[in-house]
Amino acid sequence: MADSTTEFSRLRQVVGISLEELAPIVGFSLSTLYRWERGKQEPRQAAMVVLQGLLNARAQIVNDDPTFTFIDLFAGIGGLRRGFDQIGGKCVFTSEWDKYSQATYKANYRGDSHEVQGDITKVDAADIPSHDVLLAGFPCQPFSIAGVSKKNALGRAHGFADETQGTLFFDVARIIKHHRPKAFLLENVKNLVNHDKGRTFAVIMKTLKEELGYEVEARVLDAKGYVPQHRERIFIVGFRKDLGVGFSFNDFEMPDRFSGPKLKTILHPEDGSEGPDKHYTLGNIGSVSERYILTDHLWKYLREYAAKHAAAGNGFGYGLVGQEDVARTLSARYYKDGSEILVDRGYAKNPRRLTPRECARLMGFDEPGKAEFVIPVSDTQAYRQFGNSVVVPVVKAVANHMLPFIEQALAMSAGEHLKLRA
Repeated sequence: MADSTTEFSRLRQVVGISLEELAPIVGFSLSTLYRWERGKQEPRQAAMVVLQGLLNARAQIVNDDPTFTFIDLFAGIGGLRRGFDQIGGKCVFTSEWDKYSQATYKANYRGDSHEVQGDITKVDAADIPSHDVLLAGFPCQPFSIAGVSKKNALGRAHGFADETQGTLFFDVARIIKHHRPKAFLLENVKNLVNHDKGRTFAVIMKTLKEELGYEVEARVLDAKGYVPQHRERIFIVGFRKDLGVGFSFNDFEMPDRFSGPKLKTILHPEDGSEGPDKHYTLGNIGSVSERYILTDHLWKYLREYAAKHAAAGNGFGYGLVGQEDVARTLSARYYKDGSEILVDRGYAKNPRRLTPRECARLMGFDEPGKAEFVIPVSDTQAYRQFGNSVVVPVVKAVANHMLPFIEQALAMSAGEHLKLRA
């Protein structure tokens, strides 16, 4: 009792988190944590695992000798930064407007020396630290053509400020213009290319290439080779033209989409090999809580809904998957009914949703069998956050591919600086 209590207190203090902050993260009441702290009760193993995960995350983030610096815009729960932390980068600025995503971000990146900023549209570019790489998973919106045609008719110059004003991409562009980072990585849905009849993507590429002066490459990547999920996203990489690094996606190698992992690698085993995890799994064998099993009413509704659309020749319906299958794309609406990914529980049993922990594994925030990513929010918010995020192993692969070009850009920039000083 005394040893384990001492270990709980020690870990908590090393992580640098108060009992009040820790309670919602581990999912236990503050009074329970006080009993652990005072040695009146054995701490739950699940809470100790969370504390160790926080400690590991802190150790990974504290980087006193970074290879490069980066900023994390529209950060969500930090999916993009996980690729750049692991190649020697140091995050020096974060912006995320959603308070629930902020809570998850702060719980997992406690080693940062900066505060998470809110609405990026209200942040002056001059108040953002200088940085080598800009990361942004910005939402896409249609661009207005109001004013552009008029200025063309009057023979007046116009640029990204006119074409992108009122969209969140404008904020990415104005920060790039002010700081001139050596490189950037932007991420968005696959449909960005066709959004608003192609105009959105055309304006983005024109702005980045012609207005801001970057060599830009874009590629749609499917996460299917990395995780058991069919999920296509577009990744846009740019390097400043004056650095001449010659980045290309042509030699970017991806694992075979048809030989990727299956769903069983991310599911709770329910065989005793995995301990209890918050309210997701219960009992000695870690069985999935009944709260994730569809009610008779919902299961009946989904089947009738699918049958109705099938009769009409439509493709709408639920996605029932088993151990050896690959899931559909996890969406931010998963919390509503879970219909796109329902885990088959066998004959005469209602299927179930994925737990938030399984979503963390499906998105690559946790490795199979691990539970280190801290999920301090409700299930509804967790589903939204993972559904809106990026697949971490894909980002890590892109970051590794970018690294030699980042190093080359750093060397070129240092050389130019020396010339100017001479």
